[in-house]
Amino acid sequence: MIDINEATAEELDTVPCLSGHGFEIVRYRGERGAFTALRQLDEVPGLSGKVDANAPLKV
Repeated sequence: MIDINEATAEELDTVPCLSGHGFEIVRYRGERGAFTALRQLDEVPGLSGKVDANAPLKV
């Protein structure tokens, strides 16, 4: 499992539904702080609707 609040961009890119978006996720996290819910990934450019909002923060 990968924790989206601690993983590097490279680690996030290994998750099929996040592949290619690791850099944006890390940038978002750096600007706005830790994710408290997976639905916040919809705010990351290019990820709207691609992640199950009910899943745990570890993917």
